[in-house]
Amino acid sequence: MSGHSTYQPQNGFMKWLERRLPIAGLIHSSFVAYPTPRNLNYWWTFGGILSFMLGVQIVTGIVLAMHYTPEATMAFNSVETIMRDVNYGWLLRYLHSNGASMFFIAVYIHMFRGMYYGSYKEPREVLWILGVILYLLMMATGFLGYTLPWGQMSYWGATVITNFFSAFPVIGDPLVTFLWGGYAVGNPTLNRFFSLHYLLPFVIAGVVVLHVWALHVVGQNNPTGIEPKSEKDTVPFTPYATVKDSFLMAVFCIVFAWFVFYVPNYLGHADNYIPANPAVTPQHIVPEWYYLPFYAILRAIPNKLLGVCALFGSIGILAFLPWLDTSRVRSGRYRPLFKQFFWLFVACCLGLGWLGAKPPEGVYVIAARILTLYYFGYFIVVLPLLGIFEKTKPLPHSISESVLAGDVPLGASAPPPRHG
Repeated sequence: MSGHSTYQPQNGFMKWLERRLPIAGLIHSSFVAYPTPRNLNYWWTFGGILSFMLGVQIVTGIVLAMHYTPEATMAFNSVETIMRDVNYGWLLRYLHSNGASMFFIAVYIHMFRGMYYGSYKEPREVLWILGVILYLLMMATGFLGYTLPWGQMSYWGATVITNFFSAFPVIGDPLVTFLWGGYAVGNPTLNRFFSLHYLLPFVIAGVVVLHVWALHVVGQNNPTGIEPKSEKDTVPFTPYATVKDSFLMAVFCIVFAWFVFYVPNYLGHADNYIPANPAVTPQHIVPEWYYLPFYAILRAIPNKLLGVCALFGSIGILAFLPWLDTSRVRSGRYRPLFKQFFWLFVACCLGLGWLGAKPPEGVYVIAARILTLYYFGYFIVVLPLLGIFEKTKPLPHSISESVLAGDVPLGASAPPPRHG
């Protein structure tokens, strides 16, 4: 669904190149003339922000890898050397570590937006599944990166997380041994994790290309959930979407810079500034904040195997969302009951995140079990039943009708003037 290219090379070299490799025409049709629903709001800018953050993580990661030593007795000191002796090493490391958190903030907003506006529904099922794959790859990459400083939380986090796989019968113990490269977390483990952490961002970049390709085939969803019916429903991607994307990206970068320069360790853990010690277990082992909801689900279930299955199931169930939601209406704006259950789901995820940072005891475990039930119940019970019983609001006949009626959400592109 990329826009018809009207690109005309302006000089002899570009004309020569366009006849042999029409890359400029492809960029023009995909990112300039590409028809964009005119009612997109600022929630649609986080896809571009995620692409920008991926670039930041890859560039800073490559430079950090030039100075990092993936060896168990030297890794911690090499990170300290980066911070103290490498020119602007402190900035690179803080950009990279806080960049991971900003990446997950953006991806959670991006996912919740897609869930609220029904961006996973036909014909965008493959687009959504590719997004879930990207999320899984991000989680794996973030975990591997968290282990590399080889501090106390890195070491024990790696020990706890890899031990999850031992819950699986038959294949569990050999799999853990393979991940460790031996019979305990050590130097072979660190080498494996560093290698995979360096590789996976490039795999993510490849899947992002597929994700954008799938998006350009089926077109963007929009706040009304109605497909564009005519040229009046769309505007060119540039300048209408790019200006809005650039503005919010600048705001996002200001927030990012505030973390980097003022509170660079706020989202980290103090124990990771202590060298890894296999003989001393931290009082409370916790993963990074963006894993806490799933950590709470794991600990809410007393059986280890069932807990691990629930952990992976809580992510895997997202891939089936296009078929679990049986409603014919895409956008949550026209689904009054869905809105209430959706915001309860958001509150449930935030609550699980808070509980994941608490000790697994007493009322915290009981609350985690209640929220875990709602988390899975939302997908398995609520969404299928809402599609049957919910009475939705009437939809506008077209995007332009919605815009002209004044139903324009915050940050939506105003209709360009039409002459004649």
